[in-house]
Amino acid sequence: MAYSEKINDPAFDRYLKNTSNYRLQFSFVLALAAIAGFFLYGHFSDDMDNPEALYIGLAIGGMFALIGFYSARSVKPALTWDGVVTGKKIRRVRGKLEYVVMISDEKNRIHEIKSENDATLHDYYREGEKVRFHGRLHSFEKYDKSKDEIIFCNACSFLHDISDDFCRNCGCPLLK
Repeated sequence: MAYSEKINDPAFDRYLKNTSNYRLQFSFVLALAAIAGFFLYGHFSDDMDNPEALYIGLAIGGMFALIGFYSARSVKPALTWDGVVTGKKIRRVRGKLEYVVMISDEKNRIHEIKSENDATLHDYYREGEKVRFHGRLHSFEKYDKSKDEIIFCNACSFLHDISDDFCRNCGCPLLK
């Protein structure tokens, strides 16, 4: 029983950098698609001609590029802190079940982990368990994983069998 030292593995840094790069690349692909789509629309349509259609495409593409840039740069690491699972509840929100795990931090602030229509995360935590919030990954690690059969990847949240050592999805080590 302990928090894992694997949290310092360089794979987590690579994951965070790649995630930021993927957001940026995706937004630029959307921007190019908007520009090309409006250009083609202006070329083949009777409703709108170029350069008017191209200008609209450039404006929308520019918005996609800006959103992607800010999205890639906006993920800032938070502080790491320790806490305790203080409660769990299930509530109906807009016709869906919402499973909530409440965690109290060192300053007695309550943080909630929510999942919709899936009790897996809710059932994974037990009241009274110690947890650590890893600020740079924005994820939780349980102190005692000795009774667990599953474990979540702290980088991408992919679900694994407790016997796995690395995430099949992102390649980061599992914190156990």
